[in-house]
Amino acid sequence: MLKVLIADALSPRAVEIFRARGVAADVAIGLKPDELRARIAQYDGLAVRSATKVTADLLAAAERLKVIGRAGIGVDNIDVAAATERGIVVMNTPYGNSITAAEHTIAMMFALARQIPAADRSTQAGKWEKARFMGVELFGKMLGIIGCGNVGAIVADRALGLKMKVIAYDPFLSPERALELGVERVSLDELLARADFITLHTPLNDATRNLIDKAAIAKMKPGARLINCARGGLVVEADLAAALEAERIAGAAVDVFVDEPATHNPLFGRDTLVATPHLGAATSEAQENVALQIAEQMADFLLTGAVANAVNMPSLTAEEAARLKPYMALAGQLGSFVGQLTDTGIRGVAIEYEGAVADLNTRPLTATILAALLAPQLATVNLVNAPVICRQRDIRVSETRRADAGDYQNLIRVTVTTERRKRMRSPGQNGSDRRAAGVGELRERTVAGTVFAGNRPRLVDVEGITLEAELGHNVLFVRNFDKPGFIGALGQALAAAAVNIATFHLGRIAPGEDAIALIEVDQPLSPQLIDTVRALPDVIQARAMRF
Repeated sequence: MLKVLIADALSPRAVEIFRARGVAADVAIGLKPDELRARIAQYDGLAVRSATKVTADLLAAAERLKVIGRAGIGVDNIDVAAATERGIVVMNTPYGNSITAAEHTIAMMFALARQIPAADRSTQAGKWEKARFMGVELFGKMLGIIGCGNVGAIVADRALGLKMKVIAYDPFLSPERALELGVERVSLDELLARADFITLHTPLNDATRNLIDKAAIAKMKPGARLINCARGGLVVEADLAAALEAERIAGAAVDVFVDEPATHNPLFGRDTLVATPHLGAATSEAQENVALQIAEQMADFLLTGAVANAVNMPSLTAEEAARLKPYMALAGQLGSFVGQLTDTGIRGVAIEYEGAVADLNTRPLTATILAALLAPQLATVNLVNAPVICRQRDIRVSETRRADAGDYQNLIRVTVTTERRKRMRSPGQNGSDRRAAGVGELRERTVAGTVFAGNRPRLVDVEGITLEAELGHNVLFVRNFDKPGFIGALGQALAAAAVNIATFHLGRIAPGEDAIALIEVDQPLSPQLIDTVRALPDVIQARAMRF
């Protein structure tokens, strides 16, 4: 039975969802790292929030783990790279608390503009310092949004409702999307120079870590105010503290810190700082939403293979999974076919989708092809880590789509570039001259297939040789020179080994030229039989294949 461990506090309804879907769910909150490591091997899924640290050491013990669900946006408490290498899907809930996070940003901006926390402390202490707390209006001010994704877009909408002017820096923000949101796209330096209020809404990664440092603060207009309700590592806290101390900027509102819980921090102790303890997603609605969403996503993946909001593999809805099923089978066969014929290093993989398949979500198909291609050489490869392994090994992967159908209503073609391929030239007049060629050269190997009648994968092209073959579990692949008597000799060799032929598919370039035979047989082929076939006259290549 599928089992999930809930390691951080989630709504009890999340447990109900898992169990209603037929997935066993155990709740163990506050486990120490050693305790969690001792238990993790028995689970297929792990659900966390931000407290549990999912490290490479923990994942090394997670023998069954297939999916990690983060109830929330940030995944910096999860070693995503280590999970990906182990083929574990990491998914989050980027939309479940977007409204709450955006509203907290707006609340922090108001508190910062009107110095509400400091004024509250002063007033409750019995003082009446009305002149001390002179605020600023938000109306007409320039808000600079760094990172205009889900939360940033909602903040922009709310700010425009307050009649603020909004500029945004986001490398992935298209002109069309900026126009739709009503914001002006600018460079980071321009945003820093123009904005009265600056708010951060980017993930924490190598490109954004320490984004706001001493140099960035120096580019801000005097009197600017900074808001960070995203991730702690985006801001160099010592540099921000120095800027507040020197009154280089008017104030800062911070909900996230580099080290949490933040019981000590260089920013603390200033009236110009508004600080909250990571409350961006802390509303009852948001907590409920993300808990239910991550439970549904994890159950869908474990039960149907649907992938939603994964950070390390393409998303795939349950409906898409059903539509893609026959194409996934074909993609796996094509990748496996080429992989089993490849003995040398792979340099590149070019994948072409033609006809009806080009209109589908092809990213899972590409991942399937890569995983099947690499499987003969690697023990632990799957849809999650195959693209990463290709990048690590400097294997270039390209994907092309053409909606126009050719000879088939749908076609997938895979071309693999390898370091070299040994090939025999045509024999001489005495029939004995087999000279190797192509050693040290780059060589391309191409295979193509289609899906007939909606769900029947067929191989239709191997290295330019047309044929039509359904691949069974055990297949003998033979490449030979098209000479009279060859098929009979091959049949006799199989019969002598008591191997029964299920199907026999042939194709050739031209009479006397290269030919291919794909023979499905009823049992696995022994190495001795393959050696016998390779020794037959006119054989270029013989390989036992399994699908």
